[in-house]
Amino acid sequence: MTGTAARRATSHAGPAWLVLSLVCACQFMVILDASIVNVALPSIRGDLGFTATGLAWVVNGYLLTFAGFMLLAGRAVDLLSPRRLLVAGLLLFSASSLIGGLSTTAQVLVAARVAQGVGAAMLAPATLAVINTSGADGQARARAFGAWSASGGVGGMAGAVAGGAITTGLSWRWVFLINVPIGAALVVMATAALAGTRTGRREPLDLTGAVTGTAGLGALVYGVMQSADNGWASAAVTGPVGVGLLLLAVFTVVEGRVAARPMMPLRLFGVRSVAVGTVTLLLFGAVAIAMWFFTSLFLQNVLGYDALHAGLGQTPAAVTFMVVARLAATLLPRAGTRALVLAGCACLVAGFGWLAQAHAGSGYVTAVLGPTLLVAVGIGLTFPTLMAAATADAPGGDAGIVGGLATTAGQVGGSVGLAVLATAAGARAGMEADAGSPAALAAGYDLVFLTAAGLGIAIAVVGVLLLGARAGTRRP
Repeated sequence: MTGTAARRATSHAGPAWLVLSLVCACQFMVILDASIVNVALPSIRGDLGFTATGLAWVVNGYLLTFAGFMLLAGRAVDLLSPRRLLVAGLLLFSASSLIGGLSTTAQVLVAARVAQGVGAAMLAPATLAVINTSGADGQARARAFGAWSASGGVGGMAGAVAGGAITTGLSWRWVFLINVPIGAALVVMATAALAGTRTGRREPLDLTGAVTGTAGLGALVYGVMQSADNGWASAAVTGPVGVGLLLLAVFTVVEGRVAARPMMPLRLFGVRSVAVGTVTLLLFGAVAIAMWFFTSLFLQNVLGYDALHAGLGQTPAAVTFMVVARLAATLLPRAGTRALVLAGCACLVAGFGWLAQAHAGSGYVTAVLGPTLLVAVGIGLTFPTLMAAATADAPGGDAGIVGGLATTAGQVGGSVGLAVLATAAGARAGMEADAGSPAALAAGYDLVFLTAAGLGIAIAVVGVLLLGARAGTRRP
């Protein structure tokens, strides 16, 4: 379907403000659920009798299916329509949240989290496809990406703060149950906002590609997740990673030479913005992990903050990100992609370089607040710009799969980045004479921040040299 056809087919959607509110609320809920559970883990372990290894699957079960099913969900968006996938994802996400909140055994909770991840995987590309096929002009579309990105920042901030408050004041069960009324309201909103939108293409799903692509991504992410406990050279890591890479190689062959109607048409990588956007978002996933995850660890393990106050300590940066992401959306049509990526990466490099100077005796304001505000400006300028650029030139009929590819790149980059950076931090801390002390841990985190600065340089080089000056401002 051409971009013109897609716009004509979506002409009966609801008011633009309602559609934008819907996609932003969905993004908020997905990111909220990725962060709100972390603070509740000790209470969950005590109530349901998790082992230390089993408890990790409350988080990993969600992240694994979220990353693994994204491409399949993206193609389903194109075949079934964004509205159908959005409503189905909301129903699955809400139902699994209800089951998780009412669960009485560890096994049921993990199963609910796995189902939540599938629901989240359906929502992410569907929301991007709604933006890309809305028929909005370049400036309105850029503003929509800025609002969508900022909503994720709100969700992450709210999760870090609300998780502790809900667990302390109510029960850990409410970190799941809170999704139920939100999800129900969004189903009603989606039915109204997206009524009359296109119903997708009448085309069979590429089952071989769906199986090999989904299983390959899942195995790869699973193997990377095992590195923290088993080491990169262990069979627990090399086995799944090897199987994942093999399946992804088969997936590539199937999509390029075998499938008549491939799930992931390889021709899309001939679109420069799609190819370059995928690479930069892979790198950006690791940068985002370095900012939010490792800064939280620094606040807790080096400066001695509890989880709730660590979340509050990151709130100024989260607010800054939200404001700048909205500003970037306004600037993008006028300044262009290259200018915003370069400016954002300059802030990332300077902010992470500043963070890398922090140590055990540092104060919050000068060692954490200042540099994280600078990094947040960089993320706010860079993330919505890269997302808009990566999806801008996708054909209308492939908006879902391109959105799935973009979000998958960020998720896989974050998963691999977390594993690699955590390993590097642990190894660096272990080199200190007083390994395990706040000073030793600070040395490990400083290495993470320096690596993130290097990734910022890499994003700048790839993005500025290869992205079009105005990518991300055109209609799909």
